[in-house]
Amino acid sequence: MNLREMLEKILKDLKSAGDVESGAIVSRDGLLIAADISQNVNAEAFAAMTATMLGAAETATSELGKGFPDRVIVEGENGKIIATGAGTRALLVAMTGPRANLGLVLLELGKASGKIREILKE
Repeated sequence: MNLREMLEKILKDLKSAGDVESGAIVSRDGLLIAADISQNVNAEAFAAMTATMLGAAETATSELGKGFPDRVIVEGENGKIIATGAGTRALLVAMTGPRANLGLVLLELGKASGKIREILKE
């Protein structure tokens, strides 16, 4: 199994754990590394937007002396977008439905981001 296949497997496993509709692994500068996203979403634009979102949160918390954020959660009428760090070079992003069990999703995201760090050797 090559690197891309290993990362895609992590995303598929994340979806099968429940409540996660789509997922992506994104570089910190917004480039798409791997994705399991529906066809009606522009994966490259999604990657860039989520990296910008987490980067802005990191800047804000740093400037306000609140440390480094663990994750950014955006809640909308039709679901949630959760972005979390997966090492120094990557982010893990998940999209859920509006009624997703946030505790379960965060637990699974934590496990998946650990696997990504191991694969990327961070």
